[in-house]
Amino acid sequence: QVQLVESGGGLVQPGGSLRLSCAASGFIFSINHMGWYRHAPGKQRELVAAITPGHTTNYADSVKGRFTISRDNTGNTVYLQMNSLKPEDTGVYYCNARIVVVAGPSGYWGQGTQVTVSS
Repeated sequence: QVQLVESGGGLVQPGGSLRLSCAASGFIFSINHMGWYRHAPGKQRELVAAITPGHTTNYADSVKGRFTISRDNTGNTVYLQMNSLKPEDTGVYYCNARIVVVAGPSGYWGQGTQVTVSS
């Protein structure tokens, strides 16, 4: 059973910072791209940032220059460093990964972690 477990969400004031973590566990052959999505109230889920096994990154325009996505050396954990947070960054953040298991590659989601930016 493959799991993505997220941590690091919470309440922060505008201008503050948070760091999200997502660790993959289970019987994993390899992990392709990993990413973070967010679901804001009244909006569709959107891609925030993604990273390939070679550490090539991609960001939504709204977070460029403020958020940084990274992976650890094992490639099984992905982080999202969020700086200069704005109220519009509020939402549930989900980790996503394309993981190669016995049956082949498949997409997996974490359970989500709430980020609230408010004074």
